[in-house]
Amino acid sequence: MSTISRRGFVKGAALAPLAFTPFSLQAQAAAPADRFDVVVAGAGHNSLITTAYLAKAGYRCLVLEGRPIVGGCVKTAELTLRGFKHDTCSSAHTAIFDNPLIRDDELKLGDYGLEYIYPDPVIHRPFPDGSYITQWRDLDRTVAEFAKFSKKDAATYRRMMAEYEAVAPIFDAVTFAPVGFGKSLNDRLAEHPRGKYWQRRIAMAAWDIIRDSFEDDHCRAFMLASPWSNQPAQFPMTGRTAYGPFQQQRHSRPLPKGGSGELTQALARFIEAHHGVVLTNKPVQRLIVENGKCAGVECTDGSSYRADKAVLSTMHIKQLVDMAPRELWGEDFMDGVNTWQPDAQAFETDYATTEPPKYPVQGGTLLSVHTELMSTPERALRFAYDYSIGVVDVDDPPLHVICCSIADPTRAPAGMHTVKVLGYQPYDIKEGPQHWDAIKEEVSAANLKYLRQFVPNLTDDKILARIVHSPLDMERQNPMNWQGSIHAGSQGPAQSGAMRPVPGWAQHRMPIPGLYQTGATTFPGGSVTGAPGRNAAVVMLKDWGTSIEQVLQKKT
Repeated sequence: MSTISRRGFVKGAALAPLAFTPFSLQAQAAAPADRFDVVVAGAGHNSLITTAYLAKAGYRCLVLEGRPIVGGCVKTAELTLRGFKHDTCSSAHTAIFDNPLIRDDELKLGDYGLEYIYPDPVIHRPFPDGSYITQWRDLDRTVAEFAKFSKKDAATYRRMMAEYEAVAPIFDAVTFAPVGFGKSLNDRLAEHPRGKYWQRRIAMAAWDIIRDSFEDDHCRAFMLASPWSNQPAQFPMTGRTAYGPFQQQRHSRPLPKGGSGELTQALARFIEAHHGVVLTNKPVQRLIVENGKCAGVECTDGSSYRADKAVLSTMHIKQLVDMAPRELWGEDFMDGVNTWQPDAQAFETDYATTEPPKYPVQGGTLLSVHTELMSTPERALRFAYDYSIGVVDVDDPPLHVICCSIADPTRAPAGMHTVKVLGYQPYDIKEGPQHWDAIKEEVSAANLKYLRQFVPNLTDDKILARIVHSPLDMERQNPMNWQGSIHAGSQGPAQSGAMRPVPGWAQHRMPIPGLYQTGATTFPGGSVTGAPGRNAAVVMLKDWGTSIEQVLQKKT
């Protein structure tokens, strides 16, 4: 019995034909089984987005995924017990709602099973002194939460929200366009009435903006880590992250019904419906380069697939360069790869429980899909130091607690829940990364003990099962999480914009002709934005004499 399966669902004969229409069955029969217009190495959400646009354009695409289920860091699996659907990495899909893919419903993914839920409250922030700030979808209600601590800070939150909304379309226009396509951010800001103000704000440290704008430490702590940025808040050029809460104030933190992986499953269904092929358990180990051009790929099982137009990769650049002779990449590219830096690394424990976390609030308890635990602004600032010296902090750990089943009961059996406790700990600890195998259970227990200070109901008898993933395990689980980096690598100035993945190669075209790159190592980086995927499609379609706008006008 073959282990090859499409999208991780159907197991059977290798390369079993998909359920095509009669027209595409004829096309399938006429074309060689190992030859396609585009061969895609890796099925993360970005490469699936690129492939979906190319498939809609009429190109015959093959997606090869090394794992049993497509999705990369955007997938859902039964990690603990049957019936408990855990997101293996990402859960909130906030930023993708500014992507034309979702904003303008370009691919009609709802027809392929994608449905979003918008949690309210958006995020909850309890403090050790028993107080709390809850962000609600209603702006007035959120402002009232800040007013409990400072009327000035409440007014500041409202003012900064308005400032952000006025300039957000500029940021979106730059994010959802390939580097060098259209005006730069500076050029766009120069045309804005408050452009000079924003040029300075972007260059500042997020902490400087938050410290100077808010007077109460509770409000400052909320703004620093709700959501938490993987870039240390005291670093220059992090200014935009000071406005992070306002994006989710606009959109909530949307969840795909049934699990984060429903986004990538819908994309896979779209690709198959447009005559593409998606194969799992097919790790790519080598790029086939002929006559100076990337002509296909070879998998670890010895199979090979040829691409008449191009090969698209979403593999981490650290692994990608090992798949072809080093001299083909060029010295500048290799210099960029060799100096690639990780971002903040994740430590995760997933629980199957009989109750959700219940946070004490005035008048009772509160249920919240997303909760951030970061005791003080000083703890947030100490975060960078812990990473730089490889220290594991289990006394006052920064935690992000996620209970999707509160808003989406399909995630667990009736009355049950999934709980993710996401911590932030360095991959490269003093004893070496392998030491994580010896201490991960201890760290997980410490995180749970700290969480129970805020949710006393989550006692041992409420926990049915759990699974722990250290930063080292995160890398083992998905090579894209290089050194435990859930965003593939730092998104600081040296690895942002035209510097991502390396200077001179930020437009998705790679040094080997015929090879394109997408995913979190490309602009604008990690998180579930879908921007690298759509942007790569824009570049590839332009190179082939058409545009994404023309493709979207096609009736298929």
